[in-house]
Amino acid sequence: MIKILQLTKKFPFPLKDGEAIAVTYMAKALNSLGVELTLLSMNTSKHPFDIKTLPAEFNHYKDIHLVDIDNRVKVLDAFLNLFSNKSYHIERFVTSEFEEKLKTLLQSEQFDIVQMETLYLAPYINIIRKYSNAKICMRSHNVEHEIWKRIADNTSVGVKKWYLQLLSKRLENFENSSLNQYDLMAAITQRDLDFFKSLGLKIPSIVAPIGLDLENYKDRNHKAAADFCFIGSLDWLPNIEGLQWLIEQVWPKVIEKIPEAEFHIGGRNSPDWLKNIRMKGITIHGEVPDAVEFICSHRCMLVPLLSGSGMRVKILEGMAMGSLIISTALGLEGIAATAGREVLIADSATEFAEAIISVANDFEKASAMGKNAAVFIKEHFDNRAIAKELLEAYNQL
Repeated sequence: MIKILQLTKKFPFPLKDGEAIAVTYMAKALNSLGVELTLLSMNTSKHPFDIKTLPAEFNHYKDIHLVDIDNRVKVLDAFLNLFSNKSYHIERFVTSEFEEKLKTLLQSEQFDIVQMETLYLAPYINIIRKYSNAKICMRSHNVEHEIWKRIADNTSVGVKKWYLQLLSKRLENFENSSLNQYDLMAAITQRDLDFFKSLGLKIPSIVAPIGLDLENYKDRNHKAAADFCFIGSLDWLPNIEGLQWLIEQVWPKVIEKIPEAEFHIGGRNSPDWLKNIRMKGITIHGEVPDAVEFICSHRCMLVPLLSGSGMRVKILEGMAMGSLIISTALGLEGIAATAGREVLIADSATEFAEAIISVANDFEKASAMGKNAAVFIKEHFDNRAIAKELLEAYNQL
């Protein structure tokens, strides 16, 4: 039996964001294949979790360990960081408390694999090497520095742009310097893996995309009205950036042609400007109790991403349930769906508006493409099949 210690930078429950879903679904699939998993998770001030509220069915771990950390962005710390060459993104997740707990676990139990979920756990490589013979896998959910580089590129000239460029460059330096310190790189997409190789990745590697437990997703009957939705974490800059673009530059074009069109926005931690927005056809729901039901209650999902990296779980979930997705090309990175068959792709404001209008005027088209999307997900994103491939890579180590 393979024993895995899984490290996460936030507790992977509730399943309300892509990272939590990616971590939990992979862990469940590995456990179903006979792997024994132990979880060591940061319990951050940004995403705190009370483990007493964990449901009984969250039972795929042998043991769960939580370490409280304060990862808030602090003005003084951010200012002092300017005088170093360290990444402030990474430094916020480095704590002696987490290091000590990791050290204790490694000394008390023998693990075969330490599976790091995201780059933010990489500062603890030296501790793992010192106190364990376990092989280290970096399960990279994104090319982290690319997210911030794209945000910087989309920011107008000024102090903010300069600071974002500095942050992204330091994060890039850290990400590049860590590339060959693992025993295995498990990239979330082929595109990300190719990018890492172009940066000098030489260790064994595999593509391990986000998979879904397909029993949880069924093709649904969607509304036939001119009804659209967005769902995602509203404290993640790429989501906010894309939504602002859609609301300001795309939606007015839609309303001009389809006055009855509705756009429903769901997600936790809505910023004040979004909560207070008053625009024809737009409804802000805040955090929704059931993301699956929210997606299914609308005809089509809009994904207006202008920056970011990796794979969007909400797109996979929507497609699995037969929703039509209208996305920028960047939003669909890592998902090899065919434009015009399973999804619609639009990159300019005019193209995006025209795609929305075309769907509003042709429900049969939207329904047919949604059905094609559900078939595509079943063929390419079954979680158990993906976990089997990762487990085989572990056995080869």
